[in-house]
Amino acid sequence: MTQKIALVTGASRGLGAAFAEALSTDYHVVAVARTTGALEELDDRIQAKGGSATLAPMDITNVDAMAQLCRSIHDRWGKIDLWVHAAVHGAPLTPAGHIDQKDWNKSVSINVTATGQLIPFLAPLLGEDGQAVFFSDDTRTGQKFFGSYGATKAAQTAVVRSWQAETEKTGPRVSVLAPNGMPTGTRARFFPGENKDDLVHPRDEAARLLAELGL
Repeated sequence: MTQKIALVTGASRGLGAAFAEALSTDYHVVAVARTTGALEELDDRIQAKGGSATLAPMDITNVDAMAQLCRSIHDRWGKIDLWVHAAVHGAPLTPAGHIDQKDWNKSVSINVTATGQLIPFLAPLLGEDGQAVFFSDDTRTGQKFFGSYGATKAAQTAVVRSWQAETEKTGPRVSVLAPNGMPTGTRARFFPGENKDDLVHPRDEAARLLAELGL
C-alpha cells in the first residue's frame, strides 16, 4: 500500500470521528475506539466517500492491546504518517472535595496514563517525518467543578508539550490544537442545558483544524 496511513485514537464519535472521516480522502485510516457499533458507522461513511479504514475496537488503556496494535501496524505498513489523539474522558462535574475515586482513576487512566504509554509506542512509527496531533482544553484548568477533567487534561498537555519541544528539530512534528465548542457527548455532560446553536459541528471544526495544520 502506497497510501498514507493515519491513526485516530478516539475515533468513534465527536471530533475524532470527524477527523477520521475527513482524513479518509487522502489517508487509509486506522480507527481506534471502544464502541464497535460507532466504528462500523464511521466505516460506512468512509466507504461512502470512497475511502478505506481499518477498525480497531479496543481500549487505549489496555497497554497489551495497544502494543499489539502498534506491532501489527509496523508489520503491515512499517510506519504511520499521522496520529490524531482525540480520546478523552470527561468525568462528571463535582466539587473537588467530592470527587469520586472511580471517576478520578478513569480520568487519569485515559487522559494521562494512556498518553504516556502511546507516545513511546507510536514515536518510532511516526519517525522523523510523521505528525502527531493533540487537543488542549486549557480553559478548564482550575475552573470550579472541573477538578478531574481539568487536572488530567492539563497533565496530558504538559506531557505532549514536552514531546513537542524535544522533537522540534528532529521530528515528528507535534501539534496541540484548541478546538472551539462542539455539541459532543463530552460537552453535553458538562453543559446539558446550553444552546447548541452557538456550537460548531465537529465536521466543520475538523475542516478548520486540518486547514490550520496544512493537511
